Formats: sequence, C-alpha cells, structure tokens
Amino acid sequence: MTPSGSDNTGSPGPDEAAGDEPADVVRLSVIDGVATVTLNRPEVRNAINGPLRRGLWAAMTRAEADPEVGVIVLTGTDPAFCAGLDLREVGKGNPEVIGSQTGGSSRPFPATTKPIIGAINGPAITGGFELALNCDFLIASERAAFADTHARVGVMPGWGLTALLADAVGVGRAREISLTGNFVTAAEAERWGLVNRTVPHAELLPTVHRLAADIVGNDPAGVRRMLATYGEQQQGRLADAWRLEGEASMAFRAQIDFEPDEVEARRQAIIDRGRSQL
Repeated sequence: MTPSGSDNTGSPGPDEAAGDEPADVVRLSVIDGVATVTLNRPEVRNAINGPLRRGLWAAMTRAEADPEVGVIVLTGTDPAFCAGLDLREVGKGNPEVIGSQTGGSSRPFPATTKPIIGAINGPAITGGFELALNCDFLIASERAAFADTHARVGVMPGWGLTALLADAVGVGRAREISLTGNFVTAAEAERWGLVNRTVPHAELLPTVHRLAADIVGNDPAGVRRMLATYGEQQQGRLADAWRLEGEASMAFRAQIDFEPDEVEARRQAIIDRGRSQL
C-alpha cells in the first residue's frame, strides 16, 4: 500500500490565531496498513498543549476509521517522546491543558479496536508517561526514560497513570516512581516489565514496524477480538482504579491555584533534576 496521509491532523481551530502553532503538531502517515502518529513539537520536547491534544485525538480517530489500518504506532519527534503538559500553559491556567478531558473522555485518545504500539524514542514524562501507558505495549529506544513528576509539579494524574502503572510494574514500584519523581531508564523499564524490549535508537521504528507488520499479516477479526478480550479483562480489574483517580484529580484541581512564577520555578527544577539523573 502507498502512503495515504501525512498532514494537518493538528490544524488550528477557528478560535486560534493563525500562526500560533504549526499545523503539523501531530503527524499521521499510513503505509502498508500501519498508521504512524507522531507528536511533533520537538522544540519543547513534544509538550502537550491544546493543539497537540486535539491533533492527537483527531489522528487517532482517523486511524481508527481507516479500513486500511490494522495497527497504530505512537511516537515522538526526537529528542523526546513527550515531556508532559506544557507547564507554561499550566502556569497561565489554560483549562484546555490542565483539564483531563478531551472529546468528552478522561483518556488521552479515543478507544480503538486496533493495537497501539508505543515507540518510545526518548523521555516520557508525567502526561507523556500516561500517553505511553495507554498504548497496548511499548518498545523503547536506548534513549528512552520514564518519570512521573505529577507530585513535583503539584497536579494529579487524570489519564490513568496510577491504575496503569501499578498494573504494569506492581504497586510497590509504581508508588516508588510516583512518590519520588525519579527517572526510570530504558534498561530499568525493561527489567521491570514496563517495556517489552529496548533497542538501539536507530532500530526503534524499524523494529516497531516489523512487529506491526507481523500483526497486520494476521486475521484482522482475530486480532481485534484478541485485543478486545485483553482489554475487557484489564477493564474488569482496573475500572475502580480509573474512577478513583478521576475523582481525586478533579477534587485536587479544584483546590489549587496555579501561579505562573511558581509553576515556572517547578518546571526549571524538574528539568535540572532530570539532567542530573540521566
């Protein structure tokens, strides 16, 4: 199959000033039945702002609706997978950024019937960590790293981090990651079962696309039913955890007042601390 699309999934809406954000903050390409969705704000390490949130939702919706797509790959433009919420927007109190919902959902992208492979090309931090955890499985570059810095910023997760992280690595390790805010290297993530494997950086997308091709080559109905069965089992285990996190996130957000100077100081402290750990 030839490429079927690669532009404008993150186009500004009518209420945005022209030129405020590049139109391709989220890129979508489809080749041989594999949709690759790429977060594309590399100058801010693919930090999540309003256009990126909307663009990600739109790209996933298009990939799910495309009958030619059998697998979705989620990755970022180097040097990072996703640095989490754009704290400059958080400091402004932008509700589109600090709110947990997009498209009426508390998840970062719509539910799909197609497998989502996270190709983690660099640091996945806080909200970016949540994006990764919402994938069906992860393959990591040697440059990948993971950190939950919600507590360092002073916000609560709202995209399932506490439920999904504990399910992936166990409650004790999840608590350590969230309460310390320390970085987990790619090698540690593989040992802990957070990622399926770690590969050299140049081999990340070729490896992921080979796995995606293996999936696309199977019976599509069988793949979707198997994926749905795994999802139903996980949902049965984690439904209460998702609900409790959502309630806690909304309650905590109602109690706090974001001061731009304070948020900026926390942002810089997190950056400096991350550099010292990686």
